[in-house]
Amino acid sequence: MNYNVNEQGYYGEFGGAYIPEMLYPNVEELRQNYLKVMSDDAFQKEFKELLKEYVGRPTPLYYAKRFSEKYNTKVYLKREDLCHTGAHKVNNTIGQILMAKRLKKTRIIAETGAGQHGVATATVCALMGLECIVYMGAIDIERQAPNVARMKMLGATVVPATSGSKTLKDATNEAIRDWINHPEDTHYIIGSVVGPHPYPDMVARFQSVISEEIKTQLLEKEGREHPDYVVACVGGGSNAAGAYYHYLDNPDVGIIAVEAAGKGIDTGQSAATSALGKVGIIHGSKTLLMQTNDGQITEPYSISAGLDYPGVGPMHAHLFQSGRGEFISITDKASMEAGIALSKLEGIIPAIETSHALAIFETRKFKPDDIVVVNLSGRGDKDLTTYIDYFNL
Repeated sequence: MNYNVNEQGYYGEFGGAYIPEMLYPNVEELRQNYLKVMSDDAFQKEFKELLKEYVGRPTPLYYAKRFSEKYNTKVYLKREDLCHTGAHKVNNTIGQILMAKRLKKTRIIAETGAGQHGVATATVCALMGLECIVYMGAIDIERQAPNVARMKMLGATVVPATSGSKTLKDATNEAIRDWINHPEDTHYIIGSVVGPHPYPDMVARFQSVISEEIKTQLLEKEGREHPDYVVACVGGGSNAAGAYYHYLDNPDVGIIAVEAAGKGIDTGQSAATSALGKVGIIHGSKTLLMQTNDGQITEPYSISAGLDYPGVGPMHAHLFQSGRGEFISITDKASMEAGIALSKLEGIIPAIETSHALAIFETRKFKPDDIVVVNLSGRGDKDLTTYIDYFNL
């Protein structure tokens, strides 16, 4: 079975481009050009140079000794938290800003939940001198104030989304509306492996640098390129797509995707799409989606602003449905405790999104000689207020 996108833009039955006619020229222009641009030597040279000199890649693959001892297995952390801006998001925004320039776009829009993608977009727009507008849910603006300040310092305009749940889904709706109104000069930098084709594939390719590095680094450390398991948290799922990418067709590598159960899968306050989702269409893509019986999108909930998306990228929907990926749901409580555990055991404060991935070791048992790579997608600075309030620090 193939786990990559096919020529029509589908992963199995998921994906495609379900878009209003007004957006067709934009999406089609991108679809016709993205592979050509990405395979161009000059593009690759500039992309790799910026990843090295500006982002600080390669990021370390760190053997978490004390964490490993606690759970009696070999845990490596892929340190995406050490990227410039504090998360993996910048790998994709660097790639997309170079793409936008080659397509002669002068105005950049983005959506953001936790604010990391907004910061990463504002960062590359400042780097390239392009106008930047970031849409963000009004609730997320409140709970991610430091990231909002960073975006403004970088010269971006932050526009609150005040409809619906006032979170990521609504910010995405606003961004799409903007794009329909400014088709000529605007490129929409989508921050995850969601949206109409070619976005899920393009974003996954830009993020695939993560698994590319894991292969080289593991070979150095363990004498083989592949771990027994790769673990990542999944909201839309770009950090996970990047960590899985070069292992998708290797049956020796277990793929574990960790979703946000919120207050519990059956509480009505959750974002566990694989457990609760049915096939539907959101933001231009056919995927698994949390929805009511009559197709209305259910409001997702998670303590982490980056995981409360009601859908999941089509690649992940296919990994789930085909059985290639093992999907685990983790509650707010378990994730917060895992975040504190890593902080005290390894001196690394993770983003709450990443804490969900770390929490699986409490319930999912691994063998002592298993090599488990966890993608540490972001650092916890942006979540300090949440940690402080939760634990009364």
